[in-house]
Amino acid sequence: FRSSSQASQPRQRAPPRPTSQQLISGTMAFWDVPGVKAGVLTGDAAWNMYKFAKEKGFAIPAFNCTSTSSVNAVLEAGKKLNRPVTIQFSEGGAAFFAGKGLPNEKGKLQASILGAVCGAHYVRQVAPAYGIPVFVHSDHCAKKLLPWFDGMLEADEAFFAKHGEPLFSSHMLDLSEEPDV
Repeated sequence: FRSSSQASQPRQRAPPRPTSQQLISGTMAFWDVPGVKAGVLTGDAAWNMYKFAKEKGFAIPAFNCTSTSSVNAVLEAGKKLNRPVTIQFSEGGAAFFAGKGLPNEKGKLQASILGAVCGAHYVRQVAPAYGIPVFVHSDHCAKKLLPWFDGMLEADEAFFAKHGEPLFSSHMLDLSEEPDV
């Protein structure tokens, strides 16, 4: 039985249990990593999944997404392969996600902030329906893009205040263009 409020929420698929071969050989499936679930991973669950991938020698691919269509394509591929994926937003891709006609002034980057935050919220809403673990990541934030980074961190803090976890799984602060001192 599902209440009317639950009816609008997609059912999360239970993770597959280890096969008898996995049990016999002592191998573990990524679904057995503590905290792993269908949907966006953060905190310890995200870190545990990364450590598991390293230990088992597999990559979790990351895809820059610029629209709901590209997000959906990545999630569909992950579902088809039953593998975790990373949806990431670059500053320019995030601006495109929000709409290239919106203001995105240097030093403010309003459209880039809006696009990344809306993209992360979109992924959070649809990812559980695909039944796979998903990371939401911001890609390569250079020093000149710090307003974008700050805007995403503010969204993380607001989401955390309401839900007990950040909106994004991770962020990349890339200072490789800065001179060594």
